[in-house]
Amino acid sequence: MSKKIIVIVVMVFCMVGNLYSQDRLIEKGNEKYRSYSFSPAIDIYTKVIEKGFVSAELLGKLANSYYFNADYKNAAEIYKRLVTEYEAEVDPGQYFRYAQTLRTLDEYELSNEILKKFYNLTSSGAKASLQKDKAYTLEDIRKNTDKFKVLKFDHNTIYNEFAPSFYNKGLIFSSDRDTGNLAKYRHTWNSKGFLDLYKINADSSSVNNISKLGNAVNTRYHESTSAISKDGKTMYFTSNNSKDGKTIKADDGIVRLKIFRATIVDGEWTDIIELPFNSDAYSVAHPAFSTDEKTLYFASDMPGTLGESDIFKVAINNDDTYGTPENLGSNINTDSRETFPYISKEGVLYFSSDGHLGLGGLDVFATKINQNNLPGAVVNVGAPVNSNMDDFTFIFDSENRNGYFASNRMEGIGEDDIYAVVENEPLELECIQQITGTVRDKISNEILVGAAIKVIDENNEELSSTIMSSTGIYKTSVDCNTGNFVRAVVDGYVPSEKYIGISDGGEQVIDFYLERDKVTAGFGDDLAKLLQLSTIYFDLNKYNIRADAEIEIQKVIVAMEKFSSLKIKVNSHTDSRGKDAYNLWLSQKRAESTVNYMIAMGIDAERLQGEGFGEKRLVNKCDNGVVCSNKEHELNRRSEFIILE
Repeated sequence: MSKKIIVIVVMVFCMVGNLYSQDRLIEKGNEKYRSYSFSPAIDIYTKVIEKGFVSAELLGKLANSYYFNADYKNAAEIYKRLVTEYEAEVDPGQYFRYAQTLRTLDEYELSNEILKKFYNLTSSGAKASLQKDKAYTLEDIRKNTDKFKVLKFDHNTIYNEFAPSFYNKGLIFSSDRDTGNLAKYRHTWNSKGFLDLYKINADSSSVNNISKLGNAVNTRYHESTSAISKDGKTMYFTSNNSKDGKTIKADDGIVRLKIFRATIVDGEWTDIIELPFNSDAYSVAHPAFSTDEKTLYFASDMPGTLGESDIFKVAINNDDTYGTPENLGSNINTDSRETFPYISKEGVLYFSSDGHLGLGGLDVFATKINQNNLPGAVVNVGAPVNSNMDDFTFIFDSENRNGYFASNRMEGIGEDDIYAVVENEPLELECIQQITGTVRDKISNEILVGAAIKVIDENNEELSSTIMSSTGIYKTSVDCNTGNFVRAVVDGYVPSEKYIGISDGGEQVIDFYLERDKVTAGFGDDLAKLLQLSTIYFDLNKYNIRADAEIEIQKVIVAMEKFSSLKIKVNSHTDSRGKDAYNLWLSQKRAESTVNYMIAMGIDAERLQGEGFGEKRLVNKCDNGVVCSNKEHELNRRSEFIILE
């Protein structure tokens, strides 16, 4: 074998060995990535790329690792390379995260261009178009600038402090201040220390009066985000999935988050109970009470999640059991991250998201969730609460108009820091559009007093209902940030509705014209009654159309001209005076006279019938032999217009 051949063979073996080595290294990186160990995954992916082994999948995972580790600058650089070199293979979600990272770098113009690509790939319909229009500007966010004043929090350290919650006029929060310098307790997500829960006593003047919650709550792993009941006796909190001092991994090797409940006994938190809807297969985290404490809100990636994590709610039953978790839906949840819910006493849901339009990273959003059962608008709370970094775990005291939140913004002294806030001006959380109008009979134009006006959402759920007043005018309202149906309902009529799409909130007039329900009120009904006609009378022994009757018949003709499918039968009647046979003949002549008049006025003969009934269908007691006045007898000399079709 020549030296040249030997060199080639050696090179081939080296190349194969090198490729095999890189495959193993990439698989190791993927293993770390799948288990959310982003710091070591970044190290591995970077080494592989530096050696020239690059792909769309590799760049995407590296960019995502930086993104989920809140290293937005490096994430933006990798996303840029990804969309430049592998545009055809870019996932829509990566465009969105790229746009978010650009916002953290104050590159809003480029971010909006990237958002256009994202929306073009994922959106359709009127609502999506409106979302795209909003994405191109920051006008909505800027409207809320300076709604809050951000203040210093005296208890931050060089480590992590976040997840404040109100407790006995003080605070409970999460920090790694006691574990951050202990290498054996580092977490592989971001190579930082594990978190514990701490409390600050509000009745102390010392800024150092901070103590850790007991060991029953705090383990050697993560504890964070707590919710405490108003009486201070019950606490829900987030912790790593562990048992007997060891973490429990799912089949995919990931340690999930779970919510636990604790009860205070003699000043100590004890009786730690895991909630029944936790799972080893998905995370359940970040609890928050509803205003009446009958519902628990939380974040999860459980089945039914729309994005990477969604906000859910679950009923807290009186017997300490729980209902079935419910997703809050697409008005709040997106295909990205929604997390860290908090409910104020005013019924405002505050949460963090990187799926709604923001300034970068996670932003704090607010929505009113119990105003007339209307699904409220999702509003970005604006700067300075929100920044171009991650802003989260926002809580707010509705009575004192102040609160707290956490952020990893650059001016902080630690990784995550807590900040205090004071409200300068309330957020505008509602966009309520007033709807007014009338409800009328389609044929007679009669106002249908007592009509029910219902607001129905796009899921066909009734949001509100009102009754039209005696003035003949109804008034209702809809949320102008969502699509809704306004429906008019009256017994005996076919309901009618109109769709009200997203709007700027201007008042709208909607008049309804209802048709009689043919099943319950159409066939066999007297059109004269529906049109509220005066009774069509005939003179004694006469069958010609009187002048007063002619006016009323003209109203029937107008109705038949308006509704071309309407077919009528004219039933004519006499009083009881005279012989029965004569009365039958006379009534038939009256029916024919009425029909012929209508034909002469242009109504197709095929749409008309006539029949005389003589004295067979009297409307009063004036039968043969009964003494009645001329006025009473006149009531029986009449014609009816019966709806056939």
